[in-house]
Amino acid sequence: MIGFETRQNLLNPLAQWIKRALDLAASFFGLLVCAPVLGVCVLWIRKISPGNPFYVQEREGRDRTTLRILKLRTMFPNADEMLESHLARSSSAREEWERFCKLKRDPRILPGVGHFLRKTSLDELPQLWNVLKGEMTLVGPRPFPAYHNARFDPEFLQVRTQVRPGLTGLWQVSARSDGDLAVQQSLDSYYIRNWSLWLDIYILARTIRAVLAPRGSY
Repeated sequence: MIGFETRQNLLNPLAQWIKRALDLAASFFGLLVCAPVLGVCVLWIRKISPGNPFYVQEREGRDRTTLRILKLRTMFPNADEMLESHLARSSSAREEWERFCKLKRDPRILPGVGHFLRKTSLDELPQLWNVLKGEMTLVGPRPFPAYHNARFDPEFLQVRTQVRPGLTGLWQVSARSDGDLAVQQSLDSYYIRNWSLWLDIYILARTIRAVLAPRGSY
């Protein structure tokens, strides 16, 4: 009989403790430094679209629990209705949505501010609060809605949901929105199996580069 052993470095308790210590220090410092940027973004959003500049979305967190992530609002308040109407009118848009769970030309996005925040990923900054609370980690597989996770292989999803979801990840700095479900699964699997502190530092450095020189994000 031939046995196969697959490493899952990130499931090691010591690795998780090291990541948590880094998360606490970095998220606290990050919230202090980014407060002025968040303030400017909030005013910009309110100017384009009156209402709450923040958006709370339910996604699946560790152990398939419901995670309420905090984001800067980049879409119109009736975004869900706009999406259903758009997909009903365009077969090509529905095909793109089925493959990527995203649209390159998304009619729901706020003009100006919405595209800017998504291109730079600044809409994700409020999730530093989720990291500080211990619901997320700085680097890890991104938290997805239940409908997105349902498209993954059950074996991969079981491993993926044993770790805290991340503010940024290997998929985000490598493929951004150009990566389909297969690419997402491949890169997330690699990260969980081969986690190291240096890999996290590398991804964080690439994240800063991706924000300053955005590519493949929409």
